[in-house]
Amino acid sequence: MKDITISDSIVYVGVDDKTIDLFESQYVVPNGVSYNSYVIFDDKITIMDTVDKRGTDAWLQNLKEALGDREPYYLVVSHLEPDHAGNVQTLIDRYPEMKIIGNPKTFTMIGQFFDTDLPEERKVVVKEGDTVSLGSHTLQFFMAPMVHWPEVMVTYEQSEKVLFSADGFGKFGALDAEEDWLCEARRYYINIVGKYGVQVQALLKKAATLDIQTICPLHGPILKENLGYYIEKYLTWSSYEPENEGIVIACASIHGNTMKAAKKLAEILEQKSSKKVVLFDLARADMAEAIEDSYRYDTLVLAAASYDGGVFPCMEDFLHHLKSKNFQKRKVAYIQNGTWAPSAGKVMKSIVAEMKNITEIEPMVTIKSAMKESTVAELEALADAILA
Repeated sequence: MKDITISDSIVYVGVDDKTIDLFESQYVVPNGVSYNSYVIFDDKITIMDTVDKRGTDAWLQNLKEALGDREPYYLVVSHLEPDHAGNVQTLIDRYPEMKIIGNPKTFTMIGQFFDTDLPEERKVVVKEGDTVSLGSHTLQFFMAPMVHWPEVMVTYEQSEKVLFSADGFGKFGALDAEEDWLCEARRYYINIVGKYGVQVQALLKKAATLDIQTICPLHGPILKENLGYYIEKYLTWSSYEPENEGIVIACASIHGNTMKAAKKLAEILEQKSSKKVVLFDLARADMAEAIEDSYRYDTLVLAAASYDGGVFPCMEDFLHHLKSKNFQKRKVAYIQNGTWAPSAGKVMKSIVAEMKNITEIEPMVTIKSAMKESTVAELEALADAILA
């Protein structure tokens, strides 16, 4: 087991998964993911969450090394999603005297996920602000509904000032991945929790009342220093404010002609401004990364070919992803391509119209089959409008 120090009495027993290809069967994780689990040693030994079934054997070995001959008194279940609660049944069966701490929704979901009839005497049902004493440690529970499931709760350990934050402040990547926290934490947050900004803001207000010295998430590294930095990022992301000035060009091109125009616009923008310009080929790019950068920057250009009287499918998919994640407070410009009856612009605009606080930039550039000199002039005008 890797040496991850939290404190003398709080021990990490989680595992890294470096063989997984897609997290939640949709997110590429080139550096894997960690499933975090912790043990608090006190008069009443407490396990904080389990791990995905994919990590069962390594996790049980870590748990055995940590516990020795001792048995846990409590298991706290913060979140019933299978990547965290995959081994709840394992512990229920292995330690028949162990009690489970959760809220009412927790126990409803345990009954749905597992074939178990948990007796009432093994349930410790908590609500907002409730405390449970372990001896010298005291756990206090705060409900975090829809961050990002309805049963989620976070736990604050009062004596050591540790916040067990469930999916909050998590990131993709195994714990030994040589990578910066920000990029993969942003991609994780926007794509998994991004829809629930209002609920995250409510949780952050609760956290602001606590003296937090350490954050222990269910994915990613334990955070001990510069906590204000991480909290500031969450405040930005959950309020849907742009993190940086910059322009994302999201392009859906069939034969390459729309992409030529998108690349030309990127070139013009870079000549006219020092702003960051990011170009995505939606037919080939990691969709989650395209969504992430669309949230990161303040301006989005949608460039797409018409297709079957609508828009090329990868653009439609991209826009529906944005809509589902509550994309808002951005400027949006358009480029459409069509050989006989351009339809992409109308479809893109109709989807964007369902989003909040969007400022549309005119004029929309329309390409008839392939880029011409006249198109370049229109792209110049669009660039000026974007940068105005």
